[in-house]
Amino acid sequence: MGRLVLGPLLRHVGERTATVWVETAEPGEVTVLDATGQTFTVHGHHYAFVEVEGLAPGSVTPYEVRLDGEVVWPELPDFPPSEIHTIDPGAPLRVMYGSCRVAPASEETHGLDALSSYAERLAAGGDRPAVLLMIGDQVYADEPPPQLSEFIRARRDVSEPPHEEVCDFQEYAELYRLAWSEDPAVRWLLSTVPSLMIFDDHDIRDDWNTSYTWRQQMAAQPWWRHRITSGLGAYWIYQHLGNLTAAERAADPVYAAIREMGQEGDGGKVLDDFAERTDRDPVGARWSYAHDFGSTRLILLDSRCSRVLEPDRRAMFDEQEHRWFDERCQGDVDHLLIASSLPYLLPGAIHDAEAWNEALCAGAWGRRIARLAEKMRQGADLEHWAAFQESFRKVAASVLATMRGERGAAPATVTFLSGDVHYSYLARVAGLPIAQAVCSPLRNPLEGRFRRANRLACMRATDAPWRWLARAAGVDSGPLRWRVTDGPWFVNAISTIEITDRTATVRWETPTHEGMKELGRAVLTQPAAR
Repeated sequence: MGRLVLGPLLRHVGERTATVWVETAEPGEVTVLDATGQTFTVHGHHYAFVEVEGLAPGSVTPYEVRLDGEVVWPELPDFPPSEIHTIDPGAPLRVMYGSCRVAPASEETHGLDALSSYAERLAAGGDRPAVLLMIGDQVYADEPPPQLSEFIRARRDVSEPPHEEVCDFQEYAELYRLAWSEDPAVRWLLSTVPSLMIFDDHDIRDDWNTSYTWRQQMAAQPWWRHRITSGLGAYWIYQHLGNLTAAERAADPVYAAIREMGQEGDGGKVLDDFAERTDRDPVGARWSYAHDFGSTRLILLDSRCSRVLEPDRRAMFDEQEHRWFDERCQGDVDHLLIASSLPYLLPGAIHDAEAWNEALCAGAWGRRIARLAEKMRQGADLEHWAAFQESFRKVAASVLATMRGERGAAPATVTFLSGDVHYSYLARVAGLPIAQAVCSPLRNPLEGRFRRANRLACMRATDAPWRWLARAAGVDSGPLRWRVTDGPWFVNAISTIEITDRTATVRWETPTHEGMKELGRAVLTQPAAR
């Protein structure tokens, strides 16, 4: 009898379709309902996507997973059956999101897992989201959990770099297995709630693609080429492909090439070559994607791999990627959700500090200061949207054009959903229903001294000195004004956007031993005062 190594994961679900992903112990035919998928092999691991079609909008369908005719799922008797809930375009929409989850981990070091606590509530009959967005740091390749460290030590000499960090595809595969299967509640949750994902730095390595200097420094490390190739290849299989519709996946030339090799072939080299090309020239791949949920459009942006980091140009993504975003940042929808692992709107003091630092790194105050500023940039993680001012302003121009009704009827709200910073908050743009809703971490709380520093940065009184420094370095005020209106909350948390017609609300919850506790709630259609 065959068995599952990992999964099933319910990935993209539409009005009539659903995608189920699995990793199996051996090649075979995987069946879900009346749909089948043949496994494909990469570096000795076997995967399959099963594309279910012909479902009714708004329907609920329990499912099993069969491998070569034998039932291999369900295997968690303490949890309800896994179900596919298709999208009802006319119904209220619930979108849940979070980021930064270390797993497995102990409660003593990392607190309660917000994802696991929510899964327990859902299993007991709690509200179900239409989709779960995992927006960055699904795994920590540079800070492996103890179980993975044991796995690594058993297969290579950790006295040599990269020591106990993840090195190759085999270690990435084990890292994903641990993160998504060690907790039965999380494994069940991922089998029954559709998930969409995007990476952040720790999925590869801390500060990934911070700057041109950072890339040069990493390229000089003899182990880095294997690491980045393995990390991008693993992301493509474990996260990216499931974000796509069946038609989008079928159009992927790498996926087609690996599937053509059949069950007897191994697509490891094909995937490695793709990953290496992508790291060298990100124009060759797009990790961003977009989906409509009735009258709500969701855009998920890659703010890591597509960066332009040439000495004479710095951008969050290239011109081709921006055109792709601009074409989808349109009106004639009720709500526009833009998810990026990195917050687009940071607390004002941090935004100006990062903009100032970028100007210094570019030579605004001379070469000597530029070298010091680069050290500051890497040491203090000054590499969010604010540190890519050209891209920040271009995205603002697109959003403002949409809100002015220049691209069809203006949406009721534009909301940026983000994580990364290890605390949660809401920031509102003055005079417009544009907001930044940050939820981080799911499970990786910030240390005390960093909490104090960020709490201080969220206070409006700290804005002025950094604003002055940014202006002194030649950074103008920019097209948007905003402030933090809710939070910050420095606890493990998960957030939910609830949309009904032209109204949208957001709430944050934190796990406790008594259940989920609400941290805050806000109506997104209410802009900040000017």
